[in-house]
This record gives sequence, structure tokens and C-alpha cells, in this order.
Amino acid sequence: MSEPKTVVCPYCGFGCRLLVDPTTMRVKPYQGEPNRGKLCPKGLHATEFVLSGDRLKRPLKREGSKIRPISWGQAIEEIEGKLLEIRELYGPDAVAFIASSKVSNEENYLLQKIARLFGTNNIDNCARLCHEASVHALKMTLGAGAQTNPYEDLEGFNAILIWGYNPAETHPVVMDYILKARRKGAKIIVVDVRETRTMAFADYKLIIRPGTDIALANAVMNVIILDELYDEEFIKTRTAGFSKVRMAVRKYTPEYAEKVTGIPAETIREVARTFALAGSGAIMWGMGLTQHVSGVENVLAIIDLALLLGYIGEKGGLYPMRGQNNVQGAAYMGALSEFLPGYVPLTDERFRKRVAKIWGVEDLPTERGLYLTELWEAIEKGDVKALYIVGENPAVSEADFLGVRNALRKLDLLVVQDIFMTRTARYAHYILPASAFCEKEGSYMNSERRIQWSHKVCEPGGDSKPDWEILTMLGRALGLPGFDYSSVEEITAEYFRLFPSLEERSIEELKNGDGIFLPRKRLHTWEFSTPDGKARFIAVEQVQPWERPDYEYPFILTTIRLISHYNTGEMTLRSPSLVRLMGEPRVLINRSDAERLGIHDGDWVEIETRRGKIRMRAKLGGIPSGVVAVPFHFKANKITSPALNKAGTPELKFSACRVRKLERG
Repeated sequence: MSEPKTVVCPYCGFGCRLLVDPTTMRVKPYQGEPNRGKLCPKGLHATEFVLSGDRLKRPLKREGSKIRPISWGQAIEEIEGKLLEIRELYGPDAVAFIASSKVSNEENYLLQKIARLFGTNNIDNCARLCHEASVHALKMTLGAGAQTNPYEDLEGFNAILIWGYNPAETHPVVMDYILKARRKGAKIIVVDVRETRTMAFADYKLIIRPGTDIALANAVMNVIILDELYDEEFIKTRTAGFSKVRMAVRKYTPEYAEKVTGIPAETIREVARTFALAGSGAIMWGMGLTQHVSGVENVLAIIDLALLLGYIGEKGGLYPMRGQNNVQGAAYMGALSEFLPGYVPLTDERFRKRVAKIWGVEDLPTERGLYLTELWEAIEKGDVKALYIVGENPAVSEADFLGVRNALRKLDLLVVQDIFMTRTARYAHYILPASAFCEKEGSYMNSERRIQWSHKVCEPGGDSKPDWEILTMLGRALGLPGFDYSSVEEITAEYFRLFPSLEERSIEELKNGDGIFLPRKRLHTWEFSTPDGKARFIAVEQVQPWERPDYEYPFILTTIRLISHYNTGEMTLRSPSLVRLMGEPRVLINRSDAERLGIHDGDWVEIETRRGKIRMRAKLGGIPSGVVAVPFHFKANKITSPALNKAGTPELKFSACRVRKLERG
């Protein structure tokens, strides 16, 4: 048997490492950090999609309604010519790039480097759809837009508040850390819009009305302030703005919050006191908080709660749990339209000049580029003529995706670089075959900011190439400086030079250890990353959803994740083991609502919003009356709300809908 190679799991942002046998492609769990010998079903079967028979193997060009193979040389030459022609005619901002939460740090770093040297900040990634609201809120309050603590700290906290997040299905391995804390006596509090698997392990289960999170958070703070359970010394020495929060939450009494959220006032009081008296605590959250028009405000509210109790650094942590294996890395490498690498604003002249010098130019563009979610309207208006997509599938993953598909048809040039003929690739003029995660080397960053090296296990299939090789070819063809890379390690070394905390670290250390934290393992232990070193309280008020249920559309539609399904399904639906585990996706409907509508378990139903209809079988129970839940992506984003919050994230968790029984599917 061959010596197994260590790779980073291609699924969620927890960052499990896998031991893959190059001969059999079988997977075993890595015994070190962060997964400590544990794996979920997706990790255990992570190599199955790589072996799929419908992998892209040669560059393809669309000619009318037909697609034909072409050489790499012809593909790169034609793409380069069209990009330069569009820039000459319309300017650099007529071109946009979408980076990937699936490819390595090096590959995301190269794509955003190409965009900015080309002359535009139109570079974004799917972080916009999930935790960009968290990034904005964390930067506004703490000065740094990332998870504050490593997973290992969870085991030592006395309370864990899990809000709008279901780790038992989305990050199953992190449950091991949570359950260890519970065995040591930690109280587990879960807030969600339905009964989740995670609630089976909770001391307190708070099932909240969708879109009322701020009212609950403010009511919890109301109790803590009234009972004088807050950390007065921490607030005085390390924060600013507390008086505004004190005033704002006065009206959010538990009785008021009960009417808004549906959670009994006494439960709110008990939870507030339990969390405050614990003495240390973590707050973990997911897209149940961020994918609302109030997403930024939702996160600000729970950050205020952490600051109120001093649950930062040694006494606590903030955990925005990332959904994809390198979405944290893509953002940190600068694949965001408003930030340079390291979440540094474009307007930070000192850092911008540092990056420009490393790249061999005098300066870089400073005007914010288009958010991913703003891109489609810009294409419709004719402002964007060309789009280069690496490893993303917006024709399925974007909210109200029929509008996205219409926009894709209008482009003068669409290039898709991927491993499968995705729904998005069907619209492309050029399709470039990329290598899968275990067919190349590179580094990835998990949710706790741990950079880990992923080794090459097997050769790429057909004529596919690693993304970094394709992007190096493109950069060189475009005449951009500094694209003479001959190995992925050269790109790693270049991005290491950008960050002071990495300048003295070696790539060999990265390859042989359990990873390197950027910038360090724990943030904000002594001071915050703000100009004066103090955190900012920011008071927020309850924000109404973009659309509300009414007589015509009486239900609230939300979206949920399944343990064996992943995003748009391109990977998991090509994994036979995961398909068997998952079964048929169904819409969750409350039993009393179903009885009123004449719907039985397994019946076909139609879910309709103002944007369209989808059909699925019904699964009864596990959700409050008036709410229906559809598994994430699949068909759901055809009908979800396109309304955006301040960070550009769509309100995927709240749409007004109606439901009716069908006689047949």
C-alpha cells in the first residue's frame, strides 16, 4: 500500500485534514489538529467526486450552439485578446472576476492579483453570500473581520451560545469540541427558527420567529444590564459606546421581546442570567443570522452581548463559522471588492503601496469594485461586458437565480474555470478544465484562520491543470508583471511577504506541522485592532425583513443545510455514498399547517414566492407553524429574496411564500 498523503478536506470551513491513499483513494482521518481523528460523512467520502466520469478534461470553446475542444494555447490566446479588447473599448471596470472558496490561497491570491493589475477591483467571492455581514460587523466593532479564537478554546468555556447555526449538520466535527465543553459542565444555548439536530444537546432551546434576532439579543442585554451582571471593568478599560447600547436596549424588556420573538419572557431572563453568570463563553453563529437584510445589525447585536460580558480573548470568543473549505482564505487573500489581502481597506495607502511594490507597479486602483451580488444588474445595464469565474456556480447559488442566468447570457465574454460542466459553465464562451483538490498542492485557511498545507495525491485527469497554472498562463499572456511562477511554493512565499506575522515563517514549517495561524492563534487578548485599541459598542434596533407574509403569501420560507449535501451539489451529487445517505430532499412543513392544507408526509407540494415556483415532496414536523424550510440551493434559490443587506448579502433566510398540495409531482 502507498504512503498516504495529507490533504485538506474540500468541504466545510472547519478544515479537517484527510489521509488519502494514492492507490485506492480511500480516506482516513488525520489524528492531529484540528479534527483529531474525527470525520463527517462528506470528509469520509471526499474523493468520490474526483473519480467521476464527467470531469472536464480539455479546454472547450462555444461556437453558436456547439462546444468543441481546443488547445490550451488557443484558449489562453483568445481569452487574453478578448479581455484586452474589452478593456480598450470600455475600460478595465467592464471586466469582473469571481474567485472561489474551493481553490487554494495561492490560486485566490493570483486571481485578485490579475484583477487589480488589470486595473479593476471587480473581484469578489461567495463570502459575499454568507459571512460578509460578519466581516463588516467585526471590523466596525473590533477592527478585525475574522473569528477571534481557535476551536480548542471552546472546550474551556463555561457557556456556548449557538445562534442561527446547526453545527451537528454543517460542521459535525466541531460538535466534538462543544460536547467536551458540555461534559465539563458548560451550558449549551441554541437559538434557531426550528428544532435542529444541535438542539438535542442543548440545555436551552430557543425557537425564534424568523427575522427577530435583534429583539432577542437586546432583551438578553436588557436583563444583564438591569441585574448588573455585566463586566464593568472590561467595559470601562477596553470599550467605548456602552452608554448608547444601555439606552437602546431599555425598551427591549423580556415581555416586549416575547411578543416579537415568541420566546417566553422568563426563558429570556433565565438564559440571560445563565450566560452572564457562566464567567466565560463563546458565541457561534451562521447564516441564520447573516442572510437577512438586517444581517450586519444581527451580528452587531451579538458582538455587543459579548463585549457586555467581556467574553473576548481568554474569557470568550466570537465564532462566525465558515461554510466552505477556503472561503476564509479567499477573503484573506484579497478576493473581495472592498479589501486588499488581510481585509485591509483599499484606501490604506501605506499597505496598498506595499502590495504594489511587491507586485512591481507604482499603485493599484482604489475605488471599490462591484459586490458579487451587484454584478448581475451591472451586466444587465451593459456596464460589465466580460466575466471570468473560477470554481463558482452562481447560476444556482445566487438568490433569485433566473435573473443571474439572464445576465450570463448577455455577456460578450464568459470564461468558466472548473472541474465539471456546471450550470454556470453551460453559458460560457470558454470552459477551462481545472484540477481537483487532491490533484495539486497548496495552502488553505479554515474558519479559525489556521493555514494548512494540502499535498498532491494523484495526477490531474486528462488535460486539466491546477488553477494556479492556468492563472499564471493568463497573467503572463496579459503582460502583467510578476507572473513567472514555476511552482506553487513561489506564490506561497509571495503572499507570506505581505503579512508581518508570516514573514519569518517557512513553507516547510507549514507543510510539516499542524498549520500556522494568521495573524496569531487568539485575537484581542490585550487590545483590539482599532486605532485606539478599544472595541466599539454599536447599538442596533430591530429591522423588518424586506417582505412580510400577507394574505396572498402567508408563509415564511427559509433555507437549511443537510449533512450529506453540499452547496450546489456538483460535488456531493457525484458521490454515490453521499447520494445514498442523503435521500430525496424535502420541504419541511409544520404538521398543523399540513393538516389544514390537506398535505400528508411524502406528498408533492408547490412552494411559490413572488419570483417563481418550485416543487418538492413534503416532510412533516420539526418546524413552527407559519414557516417552511427548503434544503439549501437545490431549487430553492430560484424563488428566494434578492434583497441585500449593508454587506451585499441576500436575504436567503426570509421570503414570503404560499404552499399548495399537488396531485402529482
